[in-house]
Amino acid sequence: MAENVQYPDLVIVGAGLFGLTVAQQAVERAGARVHIIDVRDHIGGNAYSYFDKETGAEIHKYGAHLFHTSNKRVWDYVNRFTEFTNYVHRVYATHDGVVYPLPINLGTINQFFGASYTPDEARKLIEEQAGELAGTDPQNLNDKGIQLIGRPLYEAFIKNYTGKQWQTDPAELPADIIKRLPVRFNYDNRYFKDTWEGLPKDGYTAWMERMIDDPRITVSLGVDFFDESQPYNKKALLAAGVPVVYTGPVDRYFDYELGDLKWRTVDFKEVRYDEDDHFGCPVMNYSDADVPYTRAIEFKNFNPERYDSQNHSKTVVWEEYSRFAERGDEPYYPINTDEDKALYARYAEKAAAEPKVVFGGRLGTYKYYDMHNVIDTALTAFDEQVLPLIAK
Repeated sequence: MAENVQYPDLVIVGAGLFGLTVAQQAVERAGARVHIIDVRDHIGGNAYSYFDKETGAEIHKYGAHLFHTSNKRVWDYVNRFTEFTNYVHRVYATHDGVVYPLPINLGTINQFFGASYTPDEARKLIEEQAGELAGTDPQNLNDKGIQLIGRPLYEAFIKNYTGKQWQTDPAELPADIIKRLPVRFNYDNRYFKDTWEGLPKDGYTAWMERMIDDPRITVSLGVDFFDESQPYNKKALLAAGVPVVYTGPVDRYFDYELGDLKWRTVDFKEVRYDEDDHFGCPVMNYSDADVPYTRAIEFKNFNPERYDSQNHSKTVVWEEYSRFAERGDEPYYPINTDEDKALYARYAEKAAAEPKVVFGGRLGTYKYYDMHNVIDTALTAFDEQVLPLIAK
């Protein structure tokens, strides 16, 4: 079937931000003809969103996506395709029936202890509450958390949340998962500290459609790279010598021959309320073990500027449940144990030996990336790896 196909200059497997960025750069800077395939029925990867007809909310199909960056190259690049709102991300947590601001800050501390500590007093308190772990270098997450923020705050806000998130007792998790827990000794509860943040004014999908709005870029959705009955399959493309950017799972590319890399996935349960506003904020964490989900997202509250186009008698909330991924699940977060890292290093060696294939994105490089990291790595990969393959 593939014998009669006129292949383009570049085939991109995966229509997420990595693939879209490379496609846009390829046509703009190399005049290339690009074809993108994706097994899903939409572009955008995990950043894809759609508008809910009943409420007017923009639903982030794969969980909350908040754009933030301190990278000027990335900020200048994305602003070519969308304007951003002035949204500033703030998170709250429910513990024992009381709502607290996160990350842990002086407001959280004073509310939790029913006190009015100054910054210096709060610092001293937390050092005292680290107890025998103060000044040590614990190797498990449980003890590291206590050492960083003291036992009471750790057990209230981190321990059970982390246990639900990883489906593992924190005492059995490595300390480097948290590395450091931010505690702010002022009342700043802005979640991100980046120079720029916001949400695309007319939605994520509109932004990404504009990235590839060029007749030299074509897209096929619902197409599996490994399905040899369709022309843009792995075997046919490699045989034809077509340059490929692959953003799927790296272990899947090699048919799992060295074993499976491990991921966590997220399940969502949708709940609708006959109210204008259920939480009063976009994201509510649930720190207690007796609530089975880690957090809930109320999408309306990401976009207060859309008030006039929203339904004020209905709202939609997604509860988020974390678990270990199996084959066929959506992989979200790499587990990244030492064993996984060693396995990925072996796959990376195999990937480096594929002369006309560039591996990218979270799945292709077994790394957790925020959106700005994906775009930054895509711009770099285009310069260093893709352009030499397609330059005429």
